[in-house]
Amino acid sequence: MKAIQNLLIIGCGSIGERHLRCFQKAGRAKILACDNNQECLKRIQSQYQVDICENWDEALKSPEISAAVICTPAHLHVPMAIRALEEGKHVLIEKPLSTSLNRVEELIKLRDGGNLIAAVAYVLHFVPAIQALKNFLDKGEFGKPLHIVAAGGQHFPSFRPAYKNTYFTSHETGGGVIQDGLTHIINAVEWLTGPSHSIFCDGNHQALEGISVEDTANMIARNGDTLVSYSYNLFQAPNEFMITVHAEKGSVKTEFSRQRWSILPLKEEKWTHFQAEFEDRDSLFITQANAFLDLIEGKKNEMASLEEAIQTQKTVLSALESFKTGTKQLP
Repeated sequence: MKAIQNLLIIGCGSIGERHLRCFQKAGRAKILACDNNQECLKRIQSQYQVDICENWDEALKSPEISAAVICTPAHLHVPMAIRALEEGKHVLIEKPLSTSLNRVEELIKLRDGGNLIAAVAYVLHFVPAIQALKNFLDKGEFGKPLHIVAAGGQHFPSFRPAYKNTYFTSHETGGGVIQDGLTHIINAVEWLTGPSHSIFCDGNHQALEGISVEDTANMIARNGDTLVSYSYNLFQAPNEFMITVHAEKGSVKTEFSRQRWSILPLKEEKWTHFQAEFEDRDSLFITQANAFLDLIEGKKNEMASLEEAIQTQKTVLSALESFKTGTKQLP
């Protein structure tokens, strides 16, 4: 029987509630929920039958707590993770890692010095079709990836109706499509091919009501010898994205909404499709929750590492700078 971990969920907004619910469904954790909104906490306590608190810093001092899941606005992630590591707790940090690179070396030092786990919740690592795509590319059957096209989006108001009253309204708290939706895709592509080395990004506020940050972005990047293009918006009707990799000996793609991945060798005419299904979005987060708990137990897996998240943070910050200045940037 697997050990039960005592987790502190810091921040019980939309994503914090999802983490709480999915760790509960994993059946391997006892939850203490923390938020500074009393009304939110009372609802969480009633709905999920968990213990609650308002002071996250005091809660971290409890010897019973083994790990913290940090689900606050992005600019608070690193300081809170540092405090958790200082108290000897493992940490799962919601994406993006931060809104800057301040103190990330301190995070690494505390993690290593305390022999602790520090992971980042880039949940696309647990989409079966993306995992299959990575496994295929790693085998090298089609040779070196030469060009990648990653495109998609969603109707943000349908998925996050309260977006106008959240972190999303400001770059300083992690808002805008580059730091929010696009960071997932950037991390996934860097997971597939390695880090970005140059960036040019254009973006604009096109449609979302009640905000001024960008809801649309186009970006080109160079990841080693691989050229990459990204396109993402938060107002389109379909909730979908696709990553297509054109390699030396053929093409490979993953289609999120169709839950499949496909291959097309050179000189063939029709794609061969492979289903790689998951039940719903919660199922991805349950898999991620189990992966984090497995890391605590010493079992390695595909969870996004702190180093991978730092690299993605460099790329995202460079994309933001390029977007704001109109210049090419080097992470």
